Amino acid sequence: MSTPDESSPQGFWAELRDAVQFRTILLIAGVLLLQLGFILSYIGAFHAPKPHQIPVAVVAPAQVSQKTIAGLNGIASSPVKAEAVASRAAAEEQIRTGETSAALLVNPSGTEDTLLVASGGGKAEADAVTAVITGADADQQRTVTTRDIVPLQSGDGRGLSGFYLVIGWIVGGYLVAALLGVAAGARPLTARRAVFRLGAMVPYAILSGLGGALVADSVLGALTGHFLALWGVGALLVLSAATVTMAFQSLFGVIGIGITVLVFVILGNPSAGGAYQSSLLPPFWRAISEWLPNGAGTDAVRRIVYFGAEGITGHLLVISAYAVAGGLVAVLIPLLRSRRSAANPAVTAEATD
Repeated sequence: MSTPDESSPQGFWAELRDAVQFRTILLIAGVLLLQLGFILSYIGAFHAPKPHQIPVAVVAPAQVSQKTIAGLNGIASSPVKAEAVASRAAAEEQIRTGETSAALLVNPSGTEDTLLVASGGGKAEADAVTAVITGADADQQRTVTTRDIVPLQSGDGRGLSGFYLVIGWIVGGYLVAALLGVAAGARPLTARRAVFRLGAMVPYAILSGLGGALVADSVLGALTGHFLALWGVGALLVLSAATVTMAFQSLFGVIGIGITVLVFVILGNPSAGGAYQSSLLPPFWRAISEWLPNGAGTDAVRRIVYFGAEGITGHLLVISAYAVAGGLVAVLIPLLRSRRSAANPAVTAEATD
């Protein structure tokens, strides 16, 4: 009687189970969720941009000012938030420092008003506020002439150069950290190794910030006159993206790379205020915009180039907080694991992914 040949091929289902393991299926499902999240986030943010409480200064005689403000603030869905300003000079100062987005100068002796805007603060926002004010004036049988007092630089197209510069810096930061993790183990075995990895990120961040500033300023002439400031912001953004990626890898292994993509790509990019500024985004994306490095970095670059760096302190603190928190988590997690293993010899160090 013949016995089965141990070298004979596996059955179909057994071979399929060997080829496609359950862990692989989970990873594929995770990729599918990220893909659908990408589609949902980008279309959700951009499919129907609507202005929401764009700040507008109103310069008009006292007897006209309150009526004008009440009319603007009474527009359905609140596209603008109008406030009285004493003079044209004060209104222009607010626009040039990024404190307000536009100013309506009401002509008390005629029917033609003037609207001051700043396309440097966002072309989409400037266009949106122009449309709202033009419509409001038309309802009152008035006309409006628009003047751009903070125009875009000649090489900045529709004002998207800063946004793409920030995306490039952030992508570089999380990619280099992810590649280092894949090459050497997503979870550092020791806190010392985590410190070494963090140390390697510092010169990379400096070089990456320098390279981005050189391309945007010297090579392409897209954002000129602020080289050192852009270099500094770029280095900080790269470092924050890298350390956050390392933190997620320390916590979750290879899955941490997917979480990094969720934070920086799926949530961060559409909420950053690039193509559409935060005042034009739906509530969720508007709410998270300034709390993620993408949005903080985009507005910081915009303010450096067009508004004399006014109002960037909060953005720099947000980006720095990500860098510091990411670095601490990346070091503390392997340290805690090592101490737990030392306290309980039966528990071996967790294997790297």
